[in-house]
Amino acid sequence: MKKSFCSSIAFLLLVRLTFAQSTSESIRLNQIGFYPQAEKRAVVLGNSGQEFVLKDFKSKKVVFKGKLGEIRKSHYSGKEGRVADFSSFQKNGNYVLEVASVGASYPFEIKPVVHKNVAVAAIRGYYYQRASVPLPEKFAGKWARAAGHPDDKILIHPSAASSERPEMTVISSPRGWYDAGDYNKYIVNSGITMATLLSVYEDFPAYFKTLNTNIPESGNAIPDLLDEVLWNLRWMLTMQDPHDGGVYHKLTNPRFDGMVMPDACKSPRYVVQKNTIAALDFVAVMAQASRVFKDFEKDLPGLSDSCKVAALKGWGWAKRNPALKYHQNEMNKNLDPDVVTGGYEDKDGTDEWIWAAAEMYVTTKNEDYLKNLSFETHKPMPLPSWSQVKALAYYTIIRNENQLGPVDQQYLRSIKKNVINFSDNLLAGLDTQPYHTVMGKTARDYVWGSSAVAANQGVALIQAYKLTKDKKYLNAALGNLDYLLGRNATGYSFLTGFGSKQVMHPHHRPSVADGIAEPVPGLLSGGPNPGQQDKCDGYPNKFADESFVDADCSYASNEIAINWNAPFVYLAAALEALFTK
Repeated sequence: MKKSFCSSIAFLLLVRLTFAQSTSESIRLNQIGFYPQAEKRAVVLGNSGQEFVLKDFKSKKVVFKGKLGEIRKSHYSGKEGRVADFSSFQKNGNYVLEVASVGASYPFEIKPVVHKNVAVAAIRGYYYQRASVPLPEKFAGKWARAAGHPDDKILIHPSAASSERPEMTVISSPRGWYDAGDYNKYIVNSGITMATLLSVYEDFPAYFKTLNTNIPESGNAIPDLLDEVLWNLRWMLTMQDPHDGGVYHKLTNPRFDGMVMPDACKSPRYVVQKNTIAALDFVAVMAQASRVFKDFEKDLPGLSDSCKVAALKGWGWAKRNPALKYHQNEMNKNLDPDVVTGGYEDKDGTDEWIWAAAEMYVTTKNEDYLKNLSFETHKPMPLPSWSQVKALAYYTIIRNENQLGPVDQQYLRSIKKNVINFSDNLLAGLDTQPYHTVMGKTARDYVWGSSAVAANQGVALIQAYKLTKDKKYLNAALGNLDYLLGRNATGYSFLTGFGSKQVMHPHHRPSVADGIAEPVPGLLSGGPNPGQQDKCDGYPNKFADESFVDADCSYASNEIAINWNAPFVYLAAALEALFTK
């Protein structure tokens, strides 16, 4: 794996040097490459030329000729483009796509396992986000750093005080992942992150059994993906009050740290208020983790049971406190110190109840968890996000359909239908979309963290493919990976460290403060966001699909986050598993 990874990086460096002066940014494609048997498309902006050719990267020999498609127009900018479809060309190699009147594309590869290094890097992205531990050069390369945030002397904030743990009580809560570009740790955002990573393992366990990501735990009896998940899982377990089963919302500084390395941060850190949403997210993750780690009882004795017990206690607390919300501004009016880090405030817990109940039911086989519960399949399925997790319940029910009782088949049928309908709606009009992707069909796709929208759409499409075996869903999922790796209106590959036009300046404290030109690799940039809430200079315009700036001041379009990386990991790894069987 290491040799293959290094050779691919060397190829990409050669590509950037060779083509820095001769490429045309008017040709947009997946800058990593394509599977031999899969669909392959590029988009050529403008209306010049009628034909395109593929050329061998080294010999410059023409190996394929094709005609450009009909003009398609962006409904955001009005810009025109045409699709170059070279799906029928299946020979392994390194190539460029050229249009005589436009120029040449960035080079790309056609080969099996073409996205393996991308998938590995995205998983390794979590290693670089580890708190409480040094990252040695052996595993972190030039991004090695000292340990920061030991988190072994965490204070109970007044909002989290109880008779057993009064204000300013000291607890230990180490490990976990830094949430995003900042150094705090949030239960709510860990919820969907952990669920997505555990789910890709549940859906494709064979793929991960031998996948080496070069982390300290590599080579033990646990798949590397699960070893990484364990780093955050063990932290999450410390966020449950052992006295009553409630779960703290987050572990945080009162204010964000500056743009410094982790070991330079010395501010006191707190756990803040227990609440229903955090408890239910915690319950769902622990129930799912209990199932997954049951297969590793020999190597992790007692862990599965500990997760199940934690889930049961958390569920009991949530039932006793069914509507306790986290309102940061209200809290700050009455209690000190003020906390102004990420709020992750969710006004509606309906979806969390559905998700937690589904996970508890599948783990315990106790149908009481489904009593008086509606899966709301009469409503269209919403795309997963940190504040909307209902679809995670759907995926879990489908994944475990063989364990459902006869009474529960009614849920299963309606849930499957809802998942397929969601994917069909994504596919509607695909042949007219300017970049031939389901991503970007509506302006609603371009929210804060739009890259995660594209990745989560891909996850949903893979669920539909698994249900139907209809390749239209698989091809559309691959199209969204193409979007994330360069076939988009910005021309950027949004995963740090990959592509010829890379994100170089993410809003990510270690990448800013470490003195290294290249950012920490394997992190997914947030992507276009016309809200431009950061008011950072450099946005090209307000067009929804182009509203991106590669600057570290742009937390609205260029931050990274663990919940954005997770669906990218799922999408890239699932496609590798499915296309390389």
